[in-house]
Amino acid sequence: MLRIERRSEISSWRALLSLVVALAGAVLVGALLFTALGRSPAQGLALLFLEPIRSGPALAELAVKASPLLLIAVGLCLSFRANVWNIGAEGQFVIGAICSGGLAMRVPPDTGGWVVAPVLLLGVLGGALWAAIVALLRERYHANEILVSLMLVYVAEMALQYLVFGPWRDPQGYNFPQTITFPECTQPPRLALGQRADIGILLALACALLAWGFLSRSLGGFQLNVAGLAPAAARYAGFSARRTLWTTLLVSGALAGLAGGLEATGPVGQLNPYVPQGYGFAAIIVAFLARLHPAGAVPAAALMSMLYIGGELCQSRLGLPKALTGVFQGLLLLLLLGCDGVARYRFFWARPRAAAGS
Repeated sequence: MLRIERRSEISSWRALLSLVVALAGAVLVGALLFTALGRSPAQGLALLFLEPIRSGPALAELAVKASPLLLIAVGLCLSFRANVWNIGAEGQFVIGAICSGGLAMRVPPDTGGWVVAPVLLLGVLGGALWAAIVALLRERYHANEILVSLMLVYVAEMALQYLVFGPWRDPQGYNFPQTITFPECTQPPRLALGQRADIGILLALACALLAWGFLSRSLGGFQLNVAGLAPAAARYAGFSARRTLWTTLLVSGALAGLAGGLEATGPVGQLNPYVPQGYGFAAIIVAFLARLHPAGAVPAAALMSMLYIGGELCQSRLGLPKALTGVFQGLLLLLLLGCDGVARYRFFWARPRAAAGS
């Protein structure tokens, strides 16, 4: 019979090998998928992995996609390490966009650039408060944070649709479900003229660095790691499970809200039903690709951004469906989990023991 045993320790080379095998498997299956769709595998893979980094403007677009993914993934790395499963970062992203956008559309056009700070801060607060609902229901009523956070995603999306179809709709927008275009003074500063990349990527990198330092150099980070690895030991040591719950959810919600505010006031420049891009769900894959390490989230977010941009290029140049991006994301997560399972557990055949007295 097949037996499965958990390995007592996972070596660093085994963990790295599982990641490499998962990435190689995703490339191989992707090549087979392009072949099945009647397209050149070489051309399709080049659009996915080479075109997004071919030039300076391409790298700037990569930074635009990577900013929200990295911000959200850093928050998820913290919460997942503590065994707090915030699956609803997409909803916190949407609420952050609503809060920042609601203030941005009311700012006079001649206001100075200082207004960017309160606009983004309101998005941070919105995301944190949306995550606080999850923390409150988990603490008071022992509600499952996975289900609560996930269901709140749909509430946030319905709130956005109500606003852009209703009271916030641009009266001069030809009846399209969108707000007015936000004043230029509310846009985050761009990194270079003629490109869409803004300070969002710098904020995301700074948050990743701070989270890394928090986990590796602070008592709070040590308590968070212990709470995730050994909850019984954390309780015995007197570490507060309540504090861990609220800290991780508020921080992850705040970072998702910041990502939403940056997205609404930056690349999009207004609110519309298409502000949700699935970044909150894709960031879950980023966090697992990073092995729940904030520093590892940087290359993982870049890789996921390449899939977003490459999927759009495959759609425009090869005529492939938009769902291709989601297929690759799911495929990558599936292979990663499978390879991690092989790395963490031993699989072997063993003869069943004979019954006593036989």
